[in-house]
Amino acid sequence: MKILVIGNGGREHALVWKIAQSSLVSGIFCAPGNPGIEKQANLVDINANDIYSMLDFAKKKKIDLTVVGPEIPLISGIVDLFEKEGLKIFGPSQKAAQLEGSKSFSKDLMKKYHIPTANYRIFTSPEKARESLKNQKFPVVIKADGLAAGKGVMICESIESSFRAINEIMEKKVFGDAGSSIVIEDFLEGEEVSVLAFTDGENILLLEPAQDHKAIFDEDKGPNTGGMGAFSPTPIFTEVLKKDTMEKIFKPIVRAMAKEGRRYRGILYAGLINTPNGLKVLEFNVRFGDPETQPILMRMESDIIPLFFDTMTGMLKNKKIKWKNEAAVCVVMASEGYPANYPKGEEISGLDRLELNTQTVVFHAGTKKVNNKLVTSGGRVLGVSSVGDSMGNAIKNSYEVVSKISWKSSYYRTDIGKKAVKPRI
Repeated sequence: MKILVIGNGGREHALVWKIAQSSLVSGIFCAPGNPGIEKQANLVDINANDIYSMLDFAKKKKIDLTVVGPEIPLISGIVDLFEKEGLKIFGPSQKAAQLEGSKSFSKDLMKKYHIPTANYRIFTSPEKARESLKNQKFPVVIKADGLAAGKGVMICESIESSFRAINEIMEKKVFGDAGSSIVIEDFLEGEEVSVLAFTDGENILLLEPAQDHKAIFDEDKGPNTGGMGAFSPTPIFTEVLKKDTMEKIFKPIVRAMAKEGRRYRGILYAGLINTPNGLKVLEFNVRFGDPETQPILMRMESDIIPLFFDTMTGMLKNKKIKWKNEAAVCVVMASEGYPANYPKGEEISGLDRLELNTQTVVFHAGTKKVNNKLVTSGGRVLGVSSVGDSMGNAIKNSYEVVSKISWKSSYYRTDIGKKAVKPRI
């Protein structure tokens, strides 16, 4: 089969890397891709959000399956467009993708169907939002309602910081139209876990859990980013939590979407937090997470292609995924200044001299070639991902490679995965 992967980040590089291992695949295209992906796929110069050009390309090249990486094409209706033309594409419909496209839609749906989540209020007026905080207990969480590339969530410790967040999101429009309305939530205490699942709209197949590191600095300090690293598996995800995740979250949300006329087919990502009052949903995403996809796919032994088709055709019942008995860690190397302003175009050194083995893959996220030199082109630049026979060894393998790569403003957290190996009381 000929496969088209849409996107240009670390998640898409990981998907291409995994798809390339399938004996069912004869060729892979990636639009627009990046220099790391170029080793396993033919790059296509089409913007990921240009869904009509994607359709023309898929028809012209007789693509057998398109896999959508980022959320914007999904929310723009690429799946509906392709299916109308009789093309096979993996991902939820435009109506189903609203689960990520609007936090207020998602929160209202959870409330309606009694899916556990934080108490919340929705505001379209900055004045009313500020007024609501006068007698509020802090901290609170303020979220831009629409898409903000994982950066539209602000934890505010005081009324002053809350007012600043409201001003930035709703008045300065730092996230554009995504901040036309906001959700203000109660702050939840607990440890977070990311759980992804294939679902055909009825049957649900959980993937191995992962934990993301959203904050920019060590010890989860500083502003949220798109993710500074991830590891899988996670010790907090016990059999009890796994059962709760399925019975209290995934089954109810899949049933809810079907009842609302928004049948969900694709990968469904639940950002969860284990609180003293039980498991609660922080957010739903309608695509593979980034960087969680990198360690999860490094641990997946099964061929991913049949899973895509079983999901699209409603054949997931009784299917299983085979996993490697190894731990995996992804350490994101970013440009200093991210998630705010950061330099671009800095030459990356060390990659060409690496002697990589089957334990480590360097997934490209924000790179491009200029005059035959590899340079930075994004805030998150590389995802150095390794497996090991223990979490400690996986961490060691990743950081050994990280230490050999550099550019002028390179930055990374030094504590990725440590939550999985530190002593627990």
